[in-house]
Amino acid sequence: MNNPLTHFNEEGRARMVDVSKKDHTSRKAVATGLIHMKPETLRLIQEGQIKKGDVLAVAQVAGIMGAKRTHEVIPMCHPLLLTGIDISFQINQEPNPDTGLCSITANATVKVTGQTGVEMEALVAISMTVLTIYDMCKAVDRGMYFNNIGLLHKSGGKSGTFDKKMSEV
Repeated sequence: MNNPLTHFNEEGRARMVDVSKKDHTSRKAVATGLIHMKPETLRLIQEGQIKKGDVLAVAQVAGIMGAKRTHEVIPMCHPLLLTGIDISFQINQEPNPDTGLCSITANATVKVTGQTGVEMEALVAISMTVLTIYDMCKAVDRGMYFNNIGLLHKSGGKSGTFDKKMSEV
């Protein structure tokens, strides 16, 4: 049986995929994630009252740094010369009726012109972004949690475009 997973050699051992024969194409990935917190924590973030500094600005830089260093933490990822990284936030100020918690949605858009995609870079960017928000606010809210980290969009390359259906979000 032919193994459809590309990160294994003929002996079944892990390998980094050889992309040397692939065409350079414009590629883009968008990932998302949520971090949930007490309404008071969100208020402190918005008013700039978190002692460690501007939470969203620092989280944005952390996400960018994470995308750029993905190949250092995900073993089979290629080092890429990224051409664009953007982290954006949506404040969900209305508390969830079931949990009483507010949330922040983070989105990462990562672009490259290269021989392999940037899905992992976008996902690492989101992970670093929400982890940084947690780190900066944990003194006031250790109960924060994050979830719904996932890929929303991928384009470019041989496999074409992927868009997550909004009903799946």
